[in-house]
Amino acid sequence: MKREESLIPKDWFDKAVKDLWRLDVLLAGGDLGGAGFHLQQAAEKYLKGYLLSKEWELERTHDLDKLLNFASSFDARFDEFRVACNFIEEFYTEQRYPFIPSPAPSREDFDAVRKKIEEMIAFILQPSNP
Repeated sequence: MKREESLIPKDWFDKAVKDLWRLDVLLAGGDLGGAGFHLQQAAEKYLKGYLLSKEWELERTHDLDKLLNFASSFDARFDEFRVACNFIEEFYTEQRYPFIPSPAPSREDFDAVRKKIEEMIAFILQPSNP
């Protein structure tokens, strides 16, 4: 059965909240890679929700850089989140496909990037945005 994805921004934001909860559960268990995957997923869903609020045509992509390009066309301030999004993009592919293990980022680097993603989420959720 083929299911259609919602075009309602709040639906995307609600799913992203679950990703952030899973992130905390995985961090508590010491799984930085799994936590990074869910941070990437939350960022992706918040960006898609924001874009849908701007009447963007939903596109199936996990590419945060591409989503940021779309978002930046509405507000150039999204560019300030690009480095953080590029950092967490690696978690998406690393958690889904078998690669030769590479050194994990430090928890300090992860926490700094998480803080920047949380700033992006707060920016998206400002009443003047969606």
